[in-house]
Amino acid sequence: MEEYDYLIVGSGLFGAIFAYEARKREKKCLVIEKRNHIGGNIYTENIEKINVHKYGAHIFHTSNKEVWEYINRFAEFNRYTNSPIARYKDEIYNMPFNMNTFNKIWGVITPDEAKIKIKEELKEANVNEPRNLEEQAIKLVGKTIYEKLVKGYTEKQWGRKAAELPSFIIKRLPVRFTYDNNYFNDIYQGIPIGGYTQIIEKLLNGIEVRLECDYFDNKEKLNNICKKIIFTGPIDQYYNYCFGELEYRSVRFETEVLDTDNYQGNAVVNYTEYEVPYTRIIEHKHFEFGKQPKTVISKEYSDKWNRTKEPYYPVNDKKNNELYEKYRKLADEDKNVIFGGRLGQYKYYDMDKVILAALNCVKEEFKEKE
Repeated sequence: MEEYDYLIVGSGLFGAIFAYEARKREKKCLVIEKRNHIGGNIYTENIEKINVHKYGAHIFHTSNKEVWEYINRFAEFNRYTNSPIARYKDEIYNMPFNMNTFNKIWGVITPDEAKIKIKEELKEANVNEPRNLEEQAIKLVGKTIYEKLVKGYTEKQWGRKAAELPSFIIKRLPVRFTYDNNYFNDIYQGIPIGGYTQIIEKLLNGIEVRLECDYFDNKEKLNNICKKIIFTGPIDQYYNYCFGELEYRSVRFETEVLDTDNYQGNAVVNYTEYEVPYTRIIEHKHFEFGKQPKTVISKEYSDKWNRTKEPYYPVNDKKNNELYEKYRKLADEDKNVIFGGRLGQYKYYDMDKVILAALNCVKEEFKEKE
């Protein structure tokens, strides 16, 4: 019955890279995708000659030269620099939090003056060892910035009070004492000219792909036609939730075509008031410096997840991480399946980390040494 060396469940970066590398090694692969398009969450759709990031803003960045050179085989990247802004009521602030932010908030000029203000607000808030996200944020940037630019946005994004969230979530947020609006410190950064979908198309060229094919609707049959499975869906679903359900946050988008050439003047604007229901607005043309007569925007809403919705962000708190460990141990004993990507490994992955993980998986699977 076996027709394929590998069944690859999911056509996102991890699955597509594995399929591409396996084919180079003369392995026969079948890629199945439950959506009606390839590319997973990096899929871009052309609307009004604008490459629309269908599942939210994806800005490629890395300091890994190997990863950068690898992805550049499949697309040419532009010089886009991620410099989002935060809107609080009718006030605009630079992100990541930097000297431009501190100057507008407090009127300070030097890094030392900014640090003194943060220290004063920290003392007033009486925070020593942060026990939650709220206290960690105040320690990082002070109470004023926390209340204007962190609290509402975070509570919308996670659907919980900031004081109930673990502190590690906010530690990823850059804070800089320089006048630099570049969100990422990585050496390499940009957007593929022409969108991300072309990358996946090139990776999967010559490989059989079945769209609108849900693995769980055809599990037994699909298992019988392959020697091994590369699974990039939710690991708990693969094991039929035998230990319980892992938690995620979902996201939904409202996308509009507007009859103007420039709606907000920036690719990403975060709305930090809790009363504004969406977390941010993405204006897609600015990723590629577009001059089209119209524009396309997407309002992004954080959403409570259930099994009918797309899982986006793993809730990596203590309870869920312990539950994932049970599934991981089960997976370690299963020699017929390899789990990859953010859902298969229940962790938040930037794109460059997905690529590296896929390439490392290939090396391990085919026992190749550096």
